[in-house]
Amino acid sequence: MSSSFTHTAAGPDRRTVAASALLAGGLLLTGGTGAARARGRARRTARPAAGLTLRLPAPTGPHRLGVTTLYLVDRSRRDPWDAGIPVRELMVTVFYPARGVRGLPVAPQMTEGAAAAFAGIDVRVHHLPASGVDWAATLTHAHPGAPAQPVRRPVLLYSPGGGDPRTLGTGLAEELASHGHVVVTVDHPGDAGEVEFPGTTPYRTDPVRTTVLRDDPRQHPALFRTLIDTRIADLRFVRDQLAVLAAGGSPDAAGRALPDHLGRALDLRRVGLYGHSAGGTAVAEALYEDRRFAAAANLEGYLDHPPERPGPGRAGELYPVARYGTDRPLLLLGSEQFIGARGRKELARSWSAMLAHPGGRTRRRQIDGAAHWVFTDYAALAPALQAAGLMTAADRDALTGPVGPARAVPEVRHHLRAFFTRQLPPRC
Repeated sequence: MSSSFTHTAAGPDRRTVAASALLAGGLLLTGGTGAARARGRARRTARPAAGLTLRLPAPTGPHRLGVTTLYLVDRSRRDPWDAGIPVRELMVTVFYPARGVRGLPVAPQMTEGAAAAFAGIDVRVHHLPASGVDWAATLTHAHPGAPAQPVRRPVLLYSPGGGDPRTLGTGLAEELASHGHVVVTVDHPGDAGEVEFPGTTPYRTDPVRTTVLRDDPRQHPALFRTLIDTRIADLRFVRDQLAVLAAGGSPDAAGRALPDHLGRALDLRRVGLYGHSAGGTAVAEALYEDRRFAAAANLEGYLDHPPERPGPGRAGELYPVARYGTDRPLLLLGSEQFIGARGRKELARSWSAMLAHPGGRTRRRQIDGAAHWVFTDYAALAPALQAAGLMTAADRDALTGPVGPARAVPEVRHHLRAFFTRQLPPRC
């Protein structure tokens, strides 16, 4: 895993979003001051001027798609990033094969509040254009509230990269859902770049919550441990809440109406995981820890802790999944140009340990000519920005590599679809 807030090609200074808010010897991060939150609200008061509207690649499967969001609250945990939040709040999006979509609009990729925050955070992180793009105008291919097909389908949970929102995994989620899976994309608030909730609470006065990350979590071992442990707990809690939904209840803490038959579409005997970067680390370890998960795909996430003390030749402790192996299928999918020689060496160490276990349950694949964010929607969006003259070739290559979307998007989709079709085959 490499945080979305660093990039070798440009150096860490260019990737810093704001002055560091590190506490406790640089290992724990605050949730932001009141002044910072006020600035965030000011950024979101107005829709950005109209500009280029980006398009996501269409899914290739036979199913039309429905989509809904769930606001989930785990009252057994406090938020790890903000001491003032006494519960753990999550936002998830559910993509599913729809029974009918006639007359229904398609959903935007991001809410307007999240898009405004994205323009103030992610744009600087990834050297995206500061103007000329209407980030709120990008549409999905899924229809909010469409009734689900009342057919039990395998479920896939997605955990995005460190600092990234779940919305940057929309294209791959739609592809998998169009071929017969139910896909649940999970935000990890406090870690995610930006998350918009249905409203405010007495302990959270802004509906949009932004990231506390300021640099690469791998540089702060205790922070990295908290980040991954929190994500694993988030994924397990989402699985719990899907059981409520499958049993005919509603886990949405805001009490919002759910699409017809959505609970009947969930086959919770067959649940898989996939994740990018920090999400890849989390899903692999969640597979090891929780036998309710049947298979996982790690999209370029480390399987070890960072060393407690930096220095040449130092190595961190392997996660149990890499130390002991797994008896369930695990796909390791990487890019040729993973961030820097040092990053590639560190990733290779933990992945090699994973592959060395007997039993043949782990497979490794690679996307040639690609860089770390090729597994996200940037694989299609960054080349479009470059073609429009809004992004340099160097910045696009640093993000997704020189491989074009005509090859990269289908190749990533193929690897994930083939893996999950084989391990958790849907009914078409």
